Amino acid sequence: MPPTLASLVHHSALKLTVRAGEDGLDVPVRWAHVSELADPVPYMEGGELLLITALKLDAEDPEAMRRYVKRLAGAGVVGLGFAVGVNYDDIPEALVEAARQEGLPLLEVPRRTPFLAISKAVSAAIAADQYRAVTAGFAAQRELTRQALTDGPEGLLAALASQVDGWAALYDASGAVVAAAPEWAGRRAARLTADVQRLRERPAPASSVVGGAAEHPESADRVELHSLGTSRRPRSALAVGTAAALGTAERYAVHSAIALLTLTTERSRSLHEAEQRIDAAVLRMLLAGEPDHARTVAGDLYGGLLDAPFRMVVAEAASASAARTHAGPHARGPATRTRPSAAALAAADTDGDPLGALAEVVESAAARSGESVLVVPEGERLVVLATDGGAAVAACVEYASALETAHPEPMPGGDEEGLVVGLSAPSGPIAASAAYKQAEQALSVARRRGRVCVEHEHLAAGSVLPLLADDAVRAFADGLLRALRDHDATGRGDLVASLRAWLSRHGQWDAAAADLGVHRHTLRYRMRRVEEILGRSLDDPDVRMELWLALKATSAE
Repeated sequence: MPPTLASLVHHSALKLTVRAGEDGLDVPVRWAHVSELADPVPYMEGGELLLITALKLDAEDPEAMRRYVKRLAGAGVVGLGFAVGVNYDDIPEALVEAARQEGLPLLEVPRRTPFLAISKAVSAAIAADQYRAVTAGFAAQRELTRQALTDGPEGLLAALASQVDGWAALYDASGAVVAAAPEWAGRRAARLTADVQRLRERPAPASSVVGGAAEHPESADRVELHSLGTSRRPRSALAVGTAAALGTAERYAVHSAIALLTLTTERSRSLHEAEQRIDAAVLRMLLAGEPDHARTVAGDLYGGLLDAPFRMVVAEAASASAARTHAGPHARGPATRTRPSAAALAAADTDGDPLGALAEVVESAAARSGESVLVVPEGERLVVLATDGGAAVAACVEYASALETAHPEPMPGGDEEGLVVGLSAPSGPIAASAAYKQAEQALSVARRRGRVCVEHEHLAAGSVLPLLADDAVRAFADGLLRALRDHDATGRGDLVASLRAWLSRHGQWDAAAADLGVHRHTLRYRMRRVEEILGRSLDDPDVRMELWLALKATSAE
């Protein structure tokens, strides 16, 4: 504890006597300062014990003393020491009364006690307190390090909570609570998710204080939030809740915890990069039809993920996806980094990387539910393999839905921010290559429809007709039917309508002729003209299919 006026009064060598302000003796003393100025306030910082002999003061003037004491109290001076036997044999009653009215402690300093002795006592007490704080800080650092090495972050948090006589919690990149100590602190820490997310918007290192009941009536704790990590955008955060402001020793403990958790975070990032390389290798083996080799390489890394039904997810940045649409299906350009259009809905701000945002959403959801997930950045794409029906897939769909709700209009020209996502149907390791193709197909449909996310299962359950709205399909249909339309425009027949009726009746002459109101021989003549103009045989089922799809595509205009 720092020195207080009470500790100085009880110092046997100083022989100080309290003359006023007895209720204020427990206030800490930051320094002892001697000044005979009539107004020493400009040189005060607050927390000082001011020592005087009243050399330049009219200490017997009640009004002057009231003004003098009032200014001292307003400047934060915690006590006034008056040396008797120098200029005054006793402390003037005017000064005693002024100190009593302001509640400012007034100490009588006997002649045999020099001011230097009081200054030395204060200095020694401050030095001893700092030494105790540093010693306690080093002890706390050793204990926190030991717990971090033996029990990981959970043990470190438990030791930190004990050191600060409060609670501590660790948050992941999404603002979700990863661990808390004691156990009851988990629910309290969860209420601070919004505060943690606001902290992550600031460049690291960053910290903030949540002011207890004023902002969170359900908890009167004073909570300090600290970002963890060395990158510009922190990936996790530490919360420390206490009943009062931290002391020096507690501050040492918190700083030690921040350093240890940052080292853990950076080490985890290196391990994460190594795992990503393994993820990429395992994915290549699965797509190559080698599930046994993939299981051998993966070992226990993914638990039962490679054996259970899983979903394949393929995602692209919206602008890169739009560029691919314009340049052709085989065009490959550099990855475009854009800020997610629904960044507030993302689990983490990844410095303008929508694929990184999706990866953190999926990984955070998997971590909270204890699932295994395989996430592989693949150039300008992100490939995810996650358990069917699990939290990771649900988080992916929910995140995409939030993006689509925020931007319901189709994304034009590639300038729109966001993602395009395709999900496969449930699959297994033997059919991983087919699942990847399904995800790619769903991604292509999402890109052409201006959607954020399309699931392959929904395509199979729906109709192929919406796909005919694509401009390339319409261009093909116009080219295929142009000669027939040109013929009809001369007024020499109605070949397009006749072809549509004939195909809709599956080549039944009488039924199609009845629909048109013509004789069946007339319809036969018109179909021969269609074959002559197109140079194709209607006996070929592929020709009939192409013509029917062309008619449907042009009728949708």
